[in-house]
This record gives sequence, structure tokens and C-alpha cells, in this order.
Amino acid sequence: MASILDEYEDSLHRSVSVPQSRATVGIPHSGYVNARLEKETPIFNKQRIDFAPPEKINSLVVSSNQLCMSLGKDTLLRIDLGKPDEPNQVELGRKDEAKVYKMFLDHTGSHLLIALNTSECLYLNRSVQKVRALSRWKGHLIESVGWNKFLGSETNTGPILVGTSQGQIYEAEISVSEGSLFSTNPDQYFRQVYTLEEESGPAPVCCLEIERGLEGKFFIIATTRKRLFQFVGKVPEGTEQQGFSSIFAVHADHLPSFREFPANLGFSEIAFYTPKLRSNPRSFAWMMGNGVLYGTLDYSRPDSILSDERVWVYPPDIDITVNKPISIVLTQFHFLLLLPDRVKAVCTLNGQVVFQDLFLEKFGLLTRMIKDPTVQQIWIHTEKVVFRYHVQRESRDVWKMYMNMNKFDLAKEYCKDRPECLDIVLAKEAEHCFQNKRYLDSAKCYALTQNYFEEIALKFIEAKQEEALMEFLIKKLSNLKPSEKTQTTLLTTWLTELYLNWLGILQGDPSQRNLYLDTREKFRTFLSSPKNKDCLFNNRASIYELLASHGDTEHMVYFAVIMQDYERVVAHHCQHDEYDEALNVLSRHRDEKLFYKFSPVLIQHIPKKVVDAWISMGSRLDARNLIPALVNYSQSASTQQINEAIRYMEFCVYQLEETQQAIHNYLLSLYALCRPDSLLSYLEQAGTNPNRIHYDLKYALRLCAEHGHHRACVHIYKVMELYEEAVDLALQVDVDLAKSCADLPEDDEELRKKLWLKIARHVVQEEKDVKKAMACLSSCALLKIEDVLPFFPDFVTIDHFKEAICNSLEDYNKHIEELKREMEEATQSAKRIREDIQEMRNKYGSVEPQEKCAACDFPLLNRPFYLFLCGHMFHYDCLLQAVFPNLPAYKQAKLEDLQKKLAATSQPSKSHHRPKDADTNSLGKGQQSREQIKADIDDIVAAECVYCGELMIRSIDKPFIDPQKYEEEMQSWL
Repeated sequence: MASILDEYEDSLHRSVSVPQSRATVGIPHSGYVNARLEKETPIFNKQRIDFAPPEKINSLVVSSNQLCMSLGKDTLLRIDLGKPDEPNQVELGRKDEAKVYKMFLDHTGSHLLIALNTSECLYLNRSVQKVRALSRWKGHLIESVGWNKFLGSETNTGPILVGTSQGQIYEAEISVSEGSLFSTNPDQYFRQVYTLEEESGPAPVCCLEIERGLEGKFFIIATTRKRLFQFVGKVPEGTEQQGFSSIFAVHADHLPSFREFPANLGFSEIAFYTPKLRSNPRSFAWMMGNGVLYGTLDYSRPDSILSDERVWVYPPDIDITVNKPISIVLTQFHFLLLLPDRVKAVCTLNGQVVFQDLFLEKFGLLTRMIKDPTVQQIWIHTEKVVFRYHVQRESRDVWKMYMNMNKFDLAKEYCKDRPECLDIVLAKEAEHCFQNKRYLDSAKCYALTQNYFEEIALKFIEAKQEEALMEFLIKKLSNLKPSEKTQTTLLTTWLTELYLNWLGILQGDPSQRNLYLDTREKFRTFLSSPKNKDCLFNNRASIYELLASHGDTEHMVYFAVIMQDYERVVAHHCQHDEYDEALNVLSRHRDEKLFYKFSPVLIQHIPKKVVDAWISMGSRLDARNLIPALVNYSQSASTQQINEAIRYMEFCVYQLEETQQAIHNYLLSLYALCRPDSLLSYLEQAGTNPNRIHYDLKYALRLCAEHGHHRACVHIYKVMELYEEAVDLALQVDVDLAKSCADLPEDDEELRKKLWLKIARHVVQEEKDVKKAMACLSSCALLKIEDVLPFFPDFVTIDHFKEAICNSLEDYNKHIEELKREMEEATQSAKRIREDIQEMRNKYGSVEPQEKCAACDFPLLNRPFYLFLCGHMFHYDCLLQAVFPNLPAYKQAKLEDLQKKLAATSQPSKSHHRPKDADTNSLGKGQQSREQIKADIDDIVAAECVYCGELMIRSIDKPFIDPQKYEEEMQSWL
């Protein structure tokens, strides 16, 4: 195990390249490189607004990117932050000494309430320029407003709640008419619904918040200086416009649930965090005398929306008697406290101060801090300056806090896109689980880290936690890349060793039977995993060695099946005499090579089943490769067992229609050995055409002769056309069989006669049966009595073949008479031919002077001509011109040669000094030669009429115009 671990460590170190220089780049144990090339931007990034107010800033509110600012005594500045270069200034129009006490802006940025220190209240809508006084609100110093986020619109606030400095809570509604001016009074109604009290009596309502939960349930949160009240109730569906009076009415006789703390700042403030626009807040932070009460909001709870509450005390440098906090703002993971000269950000997870920003004295004292919930921007102002904070990547370090709180799931959630941080969290979680003896969970986490492999492995080995070590290796293996083949091989081999050790331990303990079965299933799953398949296949030799060293034949067979190493599986079954199982594996996987290899063994023990398996494979098996197995088997088996070999060979020949000579020869040998009756039927079924016979004729002849199968030999002789040998052998068996052989050479009468003479001699000399010899004469017309007589003894009486001799003499007489008749017919035929010849010599035709040539249509008698019996007449040259193109090439050549000779004989002799006798003799010879030449030309040219003979019939498929002259002919017509 140690060697495997060392090899894996070396391979791991080879696969990870580590820079040699660590002067500027730190390499932690996790293997990740941490290098910050530039200073990281702080979470809360402050920006001073380029704005110089003409008068001091009294109050500032922001919502939905709409900023409202009270300047001096009588000026109100409105700025759409989307268009900051277009500010809008509104005059309050007050002539008295009234000052702005507080301002309240709703969530849409449309409705602005301005509370004056003279217990009056003004209203300004975003769509108008004129400030209107709310007459019904007069006499109340407004401390807080609870906006209706569910029914409010740009022209109507819907039912809202208003808190006063005397502890009263009023319900009101403000509406703007459709025109540019208010119709009458903007305040529709203003009625008291509740009064908040502390132990000393009514207390100012510092904050109001309205939230809607599930199933129409509303939650109203109201705070005083020391108490936080919750009002819970349902508003009937369809009556939301009627307000919240019904909710407060429930608590008319008893106090609602509240939280109270002893210390007192003189005021309190509550902030909420809403993750998305138009969604419900998820957490709250209440700034009061004892610190900050922080918690989440659970809308599913029946009586209280507050959940997971805790109090974070103020940092030590905050003394509420000297520098008490002024405002609070809540973000996702922090709350910010505004002090007169600084801002502090405290993490809500651990209560630690993570950010502090000190302001210079020249800016003046900080007055108010407020957050725009729609864009998550924080605004702070003094009487002279306005600042804005952008919140950037607030959750960047949250994972570390959750990790230190052992909330590893949350920590991993907030660093899932930062692998170096995720590795630290996983390592911490793994160590935590290991310390708490949760070894399997620890192994799963360690496998996901980049910690040194050998350290983790040795840790589990020292703790004797093999199961956890296996889990670690499995997870590590699953996380390896396909390219990391060396590590994959080492881990796979090590896991196999661990599984086998563990299975060996569990198998010997009956009480651990269930655990053994579960582990065995896991091991088999590991072996059959598709991801490990390639690695296991490439290293199957090592795996086989491990399995063999542990004596685990069961899993060796299982692994061989997975690797499709069926040869090993079949060999294993054969070694353990499990022949049926071996055959089942062969039949299931239908591998031809395995059939060829193991059939010699299997057929010795289960011949019938093996042959059945061969037959089921059909044409996929080459029977030639199975013949060695059958030969070995047939040499040592009984006749009954040989029948199985014959059954398969017959299947190949008759069902598969095999034509391989080896197969047919082997079937012949089996027939000759055990089934002589089937031998002759097989030979007869194969036929007598040597070209269509698939067995070796010479081998078959020798085989049949060795086993004394004479009829089969006779049949083979007949196929080989060795009729004399066939008759000689057939005479040893049956005369009738010899007779059937003697008639086979139908085209060779001499041979037939010779064969029948052999049969006759055998009958006469061997069987001495005169009657049967006479029967031979009647069976073959070629034999005569005179051919057979020499075979009889000299003293045989004539009575036995007297009839045959008489018949023979009668046949001779008939033949003589027939010859006479044929001679007379020939004489008469010759006479008629001579008469026809004489008649043809005297035959003539008449030609009229006006007759014309059938070819050129000119007078016929002008030139030499031909007259045919059909009546057609042609000039010599016209007939020659019509016949010549249709003559064969050799006749054309002959005709040209004859014309040249004829022209030569017509020229006069150049010699003028010949004797007269010589000239006469030469003339006679030349004239005779000329007549012969003309006769030869007539035989070629005038053999038949060009219009009525075969020449016209042969030319029926020829075109009228020669294709080679077609273009020339076509041009002549243009």
C-alpha cells in the first residue's frame, strides 16, 4: 500500500508544475496560486457628489433613483438621478419661521411628505410643481410613515400609516386628481387607529413598516425608543382599500407582542434588506439603546414575522452618552452605523467591524444616512456635502465567516465561483468531520481538495479507517481527468486491493453478512463503472493477478465477463468441470473463435448440447474449423455418439447447403464408417455431374473400396465415366446393376457393345446361363448372335439359341431388301436430275427492243446485260455496282482480281514476228481463259437477282444513306 501511495505522489507531483521562485507568488498547501496584481476594491466604495448647495442641507431622501433635498428655509430640490443635469427646484412658499423637520419619500419616488417643526405637513407629487398643505394632518408632528407598497400608485398612496411624536398611529390616504391641480384636498382621510406606549406612557412612533405575508395576512412593525411592536392580522380579500383598522382593532383591549430593551437613545431606527425589486424584505436591523437587534423575516410564521433574532452590541468605541449612532442602513451581510464623524460597517454574521470611514472636519457633522432600495446605493449628507456609497461584491469574504462558524454548506455556496476559496472551505470541513470522527464525510471532502494526497491517505491509514480511505480514493478517482492516466491506474489498482482485503475480512465473519453483500455490490459496481472501463481493460493483467492472489475466483469470473474476456470465463468453467456453464457462456455471447477453441473439450462431455449449440449458431460457424474436434471425438467415441457428429454434418450439407469439399468428405467418411445405407443415398442425391459434386471422387472411391461398399464404388465409377471398371465391379454384385452401367455411354456405341459383351461373357462363362445370355441379346440391339457364339462351349446344343439365329438371319434378309430398295430409288433420282439438266440447257428468254435496265432505267440493249428467270434485267456494270458493296470481303477481292485478269486478256499482243501457228495456239488458249474468267465473274455477280435473292433480304436493316456519307448527302440537299 505504501508503494502505491508513493507512486501516486510522484505522479501527482509530475502532473502539477510549481514555479521555482516564490519571492512574489505565494503557493499554499492547496496547490492554488494566490497573486493579487492590484489592490482589491473595497466593499463600500465612497464617492463625493460634485454638488455645492447654495444653502445648508436640512434633509435628504432617496427612492427609485429620485432624490429630494431640503435646502435652507424655503427651497426644495428634486433630482432624477437618471438625468442629474436637469434638477427641479420647488419653493415651499412659507412666510413664517417654519423649518423642515423630516421628509418621507415612498417606494416609487412619486409621493413626498414634508413634516414641519410647526406640526404641519406638506405634500408634493412628482408630476406637479406646487406644494399642498395637508389640512387634516395639522397639529401633529410626524415622526414616521408606513407606505403601502401593495396598493400605492403614482397618483394615489393607498391606505398608509403615519406615526406622530405623541405615540399616535393614524391611517391616511393621499390622492392626486387627473388634472394638473388637486381637485380639493389631497388628503382623503386622516383617522387614528392606535397609540403606542412605553412604561412611562405614550412614546414617539419612530418607525413604521407594512408587509404582506401568505394568505392575505399583513404584518405591521412599529417601533418606539425602547420597544418594537408587531401587529398581525388578515384583511378580507377585496377590502384592502378600506385600510388596516381591523388589524389594530384586534389589539384594542390588550397590547400586541413586542420586544423591549432597557437602554434608551432617545430615538430608534429600523432598516430592512430587500434582495430584489418588488419583493418582500428578508432581514431587518433595529438600532436602539442596547445595540442592534438583527434577524430575518419569516412570513410563514403565524404570530411573529421576526426570526433568528440576535443583538449585536455596539463596538467599544461607541458610547451612547457621548457619540450615539444617528442612522442605520442594512445590506445583505452588513449594517452600517452613522456616527457624527464616521461610518462603521458591522458584519451581521459575526458582529465584527469590517469597515470604518472617517470624515474630515471640514465637511461638518454627518446628519443622515439613507439607502435607495431599488439600486442598493447608500447616501450620507452633512449640511454642506453629499456622499454616495456603492456596494461592490459584498459577499466576497462571507464564505470565510461561514466557514469559521462551521456552516460549510453556506460557505461553499458563496465561494463556488472561486476555486481557491472553495478548496480552503472543503479542507476545513474535512478536518472538522475528521475531528468529530465522521470519517466518511471527511473522506468525501478531502477528495475534493487539492491537499497533498499522501498526507490525507496516511491520515486515514493511521486512524485505521479503511472504509473512509476507500471512499476518499473513490471520490479522488471520480475527479481525475481522462488525461491523468497514471494516477487513474494507481488508484484503480489500490482500490481493488482494498476491496479484496475488506471482502476477505467480512466473508469470514457470519455476523457481517449484510455488510459483506453491500460491499460486494459496491465492488462490482466499481469494476463495472463505465468511467473505469478503459483503465481496467488496459491493466486487466494486474487486476487478474490481484484477484488470483486473493483466491477470489467468483470476482475473477465477474471481472472477466465485464472485460468481455469470455475465453477466460469459459476456461474457468472447463477447469472446474462446469461444462454446461461454459457452453451457456459460449451460446450467450456467440463468439466463433471461442467455439473453435473450446469445442474439442466440450464435445467430449456434452456432445448433444454442443451440437445443438453449433446448429443454433447456423452459418456463423465455419464447419471446417470444427472438423478437428469431431475427428478427435469420433476416434474415441461409440457409434451412438458418432451420430451427433453426423447430425451436425448433415445440418451443414442439407440445411446450410455447404459446398466445402472437406465437409462433404468428412460426412462420407462417417457414412462409410457407421451408416452404409445412408452412404449410397447421399451419393445418389449428390448426382452424377462431376462439376456439381462437392466431395472428392478419388477419396470417396478409395474410402468405399476400403470398407467394401461395392455399390457405392460402382456409383462413383459411373460418375467418373469409368464404365468398364463400373461394369467389372457391378458384375461382382449384380448383373442388373452391370446392365444399367452398360447403357450409360450413349454416344459411344462401340464402348456400349464392349460393355454388353463383358456382361454376356460373364453370364455365359461364369453363370453358364444360356437363357440369361439370350436375354442380353434382347436387351442390347448392338449385340448379335454371332458376337455371343464364341463365348459358348464347343459342344453346346443349338436348341438353346436356334431362335436367336433364325431371328438374326431374318434381320439380315430385311437389311438386304432395304439396301436394294435404296439403290433403286437412287437410280431413279439420278435419271430425273439428268433430264432437268437437259431441260435447263434448252431454256431461253426473249428481250424486247424497248426493255430498260431495272437499275439505271436506260435501254437494255445498248450494253451487255443479264436476264434473270424472275424477269429482272440489268446492265452488266449496273448489276456489278449494285452487288459489289454487299459482297463479303474475300469475294470482293476475288472479283477485283478476275476483272484485272479479264482486262489483261483483252489487250493485243505486242509481238509482230510470231509464226502463224503459234499465234493461233495462243489465241485459242487466251480465248479459253477469257471465257473461264467471264464464267467465274458471272458466278459471283449473277448468282442471283439483286432484287429477288437473299442479298435484298440481308440488306433490309441497312440505312438508305451510308452513315459515313450522311453529312455529304445532307449538304447536297441544301
